[in-house]
Amino acid sequence: MKKLLIILLSVAGMTTAGAQDIVEANISVDLVNQYIWRGQNLGSVSLQPSLGVEWKGLSLSTWGNVGISVPTDDKELDFTLDYTYKGFSIGVTDYWFSKGSFFQYKAHQTTHIFEAGIGYDFDFLSFQWYTNFAGNDGFNKDGKRAYSSYFELATPFRLGGLDWSATLGVVPWATTTYNSNGFCVTNVSLRATKDFVIKDKYHLPVFAGLTANPRDEKMYLLFGVSFSM
Repeated sequence: MKKLLIILLSVAGMTTAGAQDIVEANISVDLVNQYIWRGQNLGSVSLQPSLGVEWKGLSLSTWGNVGISVPTDDKELDFTLDYTYKGFSIGVTDYWFSKGSFFQYKAHQTTHIFEAGIGYDFDFLSFQWYTNFAGNDGFNKDGKRAYSSYFELATPFRLGGLDWSATLGVVPWATTTYNSNGFCVTNVSLRATKDFVIKDKYHLPVFAGLTANPRDEKMYLLFGVSFSM
C-alpha cells in the first residue's frame, strides 16, 4: 500500500499542467483534545495527520494518530482505498496499531484490521455500513470471528453561522471490538465547525461537539483544530 501511494504521488508530479488539474492531492493535520472513534475513547490529546490523492473519484489516503499527553497511547496508521461516484461510495481500510509489527499479517498474530465500507450521501442525509472482513477482528458470544460491523446515519445542517453535523451510530450484533453483546447504540454525536480561510488557500476549521456512547454509558466533550491545504 505504501509503494502504491509513492507511485501515485510520483506520477502526479511528472504530469503536465493539464493533467495536474485532474489528479488532486491533499495534506491536513488535526489537533484534538481526545481521540473518540465511533463512540469509543481510543486516546487522549493527539495529532492526526493525513495525506491523500484523488483521481476521477478514486482516492488513496493514509491517516495517523499519535498521542501527545499520554505516551502509552497506541500509535495508529490507516490506509484507505475508496471510490466515489456521485453520492455512492465504496472502499476498504487497513487499520494498524503500533503494539504489533506492521509487516506481520499472519492470522491471530497481526494487529492489522481490514474493513470494507459502503454508503450513499443524499446531501441532507448520509449512511455508511462498515464490516471487518480480515485481520485482528473481535469475537462474538461463541468465541468466533464476529465480522464486527457498524452502521451510521449523519445529517448536516447550518445554524448560527456554523456548520453542524448530527450522527447516530449502531452496532448490529455482538462483538468484542465495540464491547457489544448484541444490537446497541454506540455513538450519538453533535458537532459544530467554523472554517477560517487564510489567503483564499489555507483552511483552518475549528470544531467542538458532544459524543455519547449509550452502550458504555459515557459522554465526551470534543474540541479540535485542523489545518489543510
